[in-house]
Amino acid sequence: MRVHLQVSSSRNAGTSQKSRFESTMALTDTEVRKAKRKEKPYKLSDGGNLYLWITPSGGKLWRWAYRFEGKAKLMTFGQYPDVPLADARERHGEARKLLAAGVDPMAKRKADKAASKASDANSFQTIAQLWLDHWKQGKSARHVDGTRRRLKANVYPLLGTRPIAEIEAPELVTMVKAIETRGAADLAKRALETTGQIFRYAIAHGYAKRNPAADIKPRDVLKPTRKVNLARVDAKELPALLRAIEVYRGKVITRLAMKLIALSFVRTSELIGARWDEFDVEAKRWNIPAERMKMKTPHIVPLATQALELLELLRPLTGHGELLFPGDRDHRKPMSNNTILLALKRMGYGGVMTGHGFRGVASTIL
Repeated sequence: MRVHLQVSSSRNAGTSQKSRFESTMALTDTEVRKAKRKEKPYKLSDGGNLYLWITPSGGKLWRWAYRFEGKAKLMTFGQYPDVPLADARERHGEARKLLAAGVDPMAKRKADKAASKASDANSFQTIAQLWLDHWKQGKSARHVDGTRRRLKANVYPLLGTRPIAEIEAPELVTMVKAIETRGAADLAKRALETTGQIFRYAIAHGYAKRNPAADIKPRDVLKPTRKVNLARVDAKELPALLRAIEVYRGKVITRLAMKLIALSFVRTSELIGARWDEFDVEAKRWNIPAERMKMKTPHIVPLATQALELLELLRPLTGHGELLFPGDRDHRKPMSNNTILLALKRMGYGGVMTGHGFRGVASTIL
């Protein structure tokens, strides 16, 4: 009987030890996945005071109970399955290392979030957006969009997330050289100039104390490039060109367009977009509205007697519509930007003269 009791006692002790061992065993992915919700919340322990908290609604949250400076704390590591078991254990391990080093993990996380938020608020990209909103006033939508796209493609990938006050000149050099290696030296120069404007805005509004772009000149970091002007005749060749236009055998509207650009010195885009209501014949002036100008400011073009006579010749041809030089297929749209260029080519001036060349010739002579 005594022997029987000893055996029974031994078996009970073994069962008790086994139960304690099983209660501290780590969780498995299968257990976590198959854990069902109950009427009341409950937890499944994984060891080291890390456990999965299952709510009555079926939510599964990773929690860790610890003590810091004598106070009980409860830290969360996210929700399953967004945070799988392996990730929860990794986060738990990192937090325990901080605790062992005398750092409160929850306080550290809160400080990191605050620092990250402050860094985002003062990042180069954030300040650049503020500058863009300020700078775009009075600029054309096309100009603003182009600047925004260039920043996004060339500047933000290297500087966007950096706190603007921490950026130094070598980082700007790296940026412009990366653009230059793509064969876009002019774009690299413009990126540096725009970056400098953003830093000046940042200094004015207290986001930075100095402008590293001011320490750099494009010639210090970029290879010298040879400026190539658009093809144009010189002053001595101009009379021959005007005579050639006068006897041009192509379309009359194209010939008149070449004559008007030669008399007004406007850009090709401004010429082909000309509208009849922009012309004040009595005042002898062409009023180009701001939205059609590159800098989005109105432009007044004085009209010579020859230009007024040209308008009278053109009016019977296109005066019934809105545009002076409508397209062949769709009269609601202006003629192609290449119309004048192709006409000059037919006249033998291909590679020698362009529509914009008239503006350059006028600038040189005047």
